[in-house]
Amino acid sequence: MSEPAIVFERVTFTWPGAAQSALEDITLRVEEGQYLGLIGPNGAGKTTLIRLMMGQVAGYTGRISVCGRDPEAAARNGCVGYVPQRSEANLAFPLSCRDVIAMGGAARQSGWIRASSEQRGWIDRCVDLVGASDFAGSPIGAVSGGQRQRVLIGRALACRPRILVFDEPTSGIDTVGQRRFGELIATLHDELNLAIVLVSHDVRAIVRGAVGCERVACLRRRLHFHEAPGGLTPQVLGEVFQHDLSDVFGEVHVDAHHVGECEHHHGRASDSGDDS
Repeated sequence: MSEPAIVFERVTFTWPGAAQSALEDITLRVEEGQYLGLIGPNGAGKTTLIRLMMGQVAGYTGRISVCGRDPEAAARNGCVGYVPQRSEANLAFPLSCRDVIAMGGAARQSGWIRASSEQRGWIDRCVDLVGASDFAGSPIGAVSGGQRQRVLIGRALACRPRILVFDEPTSGIDTVGQRRFGELIATLHDELNLAIVLVSHDVRAIVRGAVGCERVACLRRRLHFHEAPGGLTPQVLGEVFQHDLSDVFGEVHVDAHHVGECEHHHGRASDSGDDS
């Protein structure tokens, strides 16, 4: 039996000098090939959780395993591909979209080693998988926002990850764009059997199923829920987001049992905590 893609066991983390922990007693498990939506308001600890998973910060208590390794070792082995909300690249730099995608694969090479024919073939496949073939030769600064997002996904795929993490990928995207994004993710999931983690504060995109998450984790310093989206209740999201979410549920069928019953039934949610 293969190792889960991601395991957090009773993980607590406090930033140096902070009066309150950023994450408290987090237990989370993502199986290989699973698609998880991680939602919560700004300051909920979503970015901290992802940084811990990617081996970028240390000093936590509990256990974290990524692809059966500690997070730092998993990062060195290219186990996690990360797609940022915005590109940190200088869009005026004279790189083609294919060049940007290829940079993701080069990150695993040491020195100035010329890419092998097998590596170049994989880059070609990444270009095709994300639907960038028609504009692969265009400068990265000359393509649309949607095309640039596809390029960034291709760059994350270039290191042959087992886990793909998206940071607010539906931010500023309309319903049609969200549906197209969901179709692309479904294609990558089917073709590569990736574990996918989509980090978002966009409740509507997750709850209404536009991006196709199989499971949802609701985070606000502690984990309030970790199950299938259909089991989310207004009470749970009200605790996490602390504002009226009735408009979100207007078009969605939700199992409307009390939050305490939800926690007892699923056995994975913890008591509510203070915001960070």
